[in-house]
Amino acid sequence: MFVQSEKFVESHGGKIGDISIYGQESNATTRRLAVMNLALRGIEADFGPEHADTFRRDLHPDLRADYVLANPPFNDSDWFRKDDDVRWQYGVPPKGNANFAWVQHFIHHLAPQGMAGFVLANGSMSSNQSGEGDIRRALIEADLVDCMVALPGQLFYSTQIPVCLWFLAKNKKADAKRSFRDRRKQTLFIDARKLGTLIDRVHRVHRVHRVHRVHRVHRELTDADLEKITSTYHAWRGDSSTKNKEPGTNNPTAAYADVAGFCKSATTAEIAAHGFVLTPGRYVGAEEVEDDGDPFEEKMPRLVAELHAQFAESLRLEQAIKANLRGLGYGG
Repeated sequence: MFVQSEKFVESHGGKIGDISIYGQESNATTRRLAVMNLALRGIEADFGPEHADTFRRDLHPDLRADYVLANPPFNDSDWFRKDDDVRWQYGVPPKGNANFAWVQHFIHHLAPQGMAGFVLANGSMSSNQSGEGDIRRALIEADLVDCMVALPGQLFYSTQIPVCLWFLAKNKKADAKRSFRDRRKQTLFIDARKLGTLIDRVHRVHRVHRVHRVHRVHRELTDADLEKITSTYHAWRGDSSTKNKEPGTNNPTAAYADVAGFCKSATTAEIAAHGFVLTPGRYVGAEEVEDDGDPFEEKMPRLVAELHAQFAESLRLEQAIKANLRGLGYGG
């Protein structure tokens, strides 16, 4: 993610060094690999003086970042918690699940205008166990949740757990210095579960005859899928670089609009009416089906006639199969 962040900056006209990178890692070997990886690419980063557990010892206690980008471990039950940790501004997270410990850690380290984007398991959007629902409600009432994206399954080789993207904004207020639309007390919901393409993975199951079995076990989001998601979010925010683009396209036309089955801009009051659950499917509704113009009073008799014809054909095929079985000596 650090390397990709630098590439993102460069692709938008910046250069290596325009951003300062901070992080920490609890595993000593992983930390050394990360430092080496960035050094080989000429990227400077502050990972602290040594490896350390984020919740036992925060190596950057005074850091207030403009952006937080993270992929924390999902549903981690083996984590250290201090009840009086300064980071628990919105509620003490349960000992059995670190999801909302990570969320509050990210918020704690955001600058006053900072934003965070991270991946979490889908349960984080709706769980009410052990006070998680109360923490999520506090986050929503504090107007921190900017956007929620439900992703399709099978995106990762390492886990089949369905995941979602959280985007938090410390300040949604627009002013003369901030070129985006005022979205206070609003949250964008994007349901991207139908996007992506299944990629075939071929397994050899018999070497002599070269028999192969194809499994579709991995899903990839295409460039068009990613553009549909990102352009929708930027159009909703009214970002200056994309405010004239139509959501989901590169066309410089309309501003943001809700799309049934895909995206919905909901108010905090609407979220409260749904019990402070952040699952996009609850808000975007069903995709609109195009009307074929066929009047119901004409369509229904035709469909019923077609159904009866299919029943008759099914009975004919069943009788033919039974006759063939009897001819082979297996009939009753």
